[in-house]
Amino acid sequence: MLDPEQIIRLEADRVVLLDQRRLPGEEAELVCRSAADVADAIRTLAVRGAPAIGIAGAYGYALAAARGEDLGSAFSVLEGARPTAANLGWALREVRSAPDPAARARELHNEEVERCRQMSAHAAELLAPGSRALTHCNTGALATGGQGTALGGLREAWQRGLLRHVFVDETRPLLQGARLTAWELEAQGIPHTVVADAAAGSLLAGGEVDCVLVGADRIAANGDTANKIGTYPLAVLAERHGVPFYVVAPSSTVDLETATGAEIPIEERDPGEVTSRFPAWNPAFDVTPAELISAIVTEAGVHRPPYVESLELVAA
Repeated sequence: MLDPEQIIRLEADRVVLLDQRRLPGEEAELVCRSAADVADAIRTLAVRGAPAIGIAGAYGYALAAARGEDLGSAFSVLEGARPTAANLGWALREVRSAPDPAARARELHNEEVERCRQMSAHAAELLAPGSRALTHCNTGALATGGQGTALGGLREAWQRGLLRHVFVDETRPLLQGARLTAWELEAQGIPHTVVADAAAGSLLAGGEVDCVLVGADRIAANGDTANKIGTYPLAVLAERHGVPFYVVAPSSTVDLETATGAEIPIEERDPGEVTSRFPAWNPAFDVTPAELISAIVTEAGVHRPPYVESLELVAA
């Protein structure tokens, strides 16, 4: 597994992160010397994944404090870098209220690492021996700074001898599955197959998948969940074919102030990520209704419907 400080770390005068835009072809570090630099890294997906974005934002704010930057402006530019992930605003509020932003930011990173360990163990318990899993986007160490959420659960299941194979959606248009999840699985020696997003339905219809595990960028109070675009149709397909659909995310992703998925802000990205010639609509996320989710896993355990009751007990 990647070392948490290899993914992102705070130094005296900079934030250093593994540039995920250049993976899997090249492992290169990106140096950020201001809050604006960190915000740009978040916006351009040099660092991505809701928990990792939160850590990056916290480190960016701590860097701004150390450099004597205007902290109101630093907070605003970081918070606005990506609007959907609940972790970003939550982490920024945590460090803003701390007497020592750098110490609190490092503490948040350590807490996320521990959350990953705990939720991975809970998620692994949902898999039967010989399970074949399907996952979407990237939810491993790269996305969290720890061992991962959904992918962390699959890693734990593999170590326990429960997991047989992982099918990895490409996750268009930026291929976080094909580039990042496959790279992490290869490094861990876990058998896997990359599939086109549109092939998931055929896999499910053919009985090739026993469970679907995904992460989340924001979970509303009622359990509606925003995740990488393409998650919602995957949940519909899983229900159609009787395959359990699990969301794995830390409590820092649960947003009790957002009542339902209809209130979650959905980031729209540059159409140029889809096509350089024709008009395009490029939402980064979609919302999966709670009724399509078999269980939500956090570091506190496995939560079942009604989520408005079970999630209230674990929100950060």
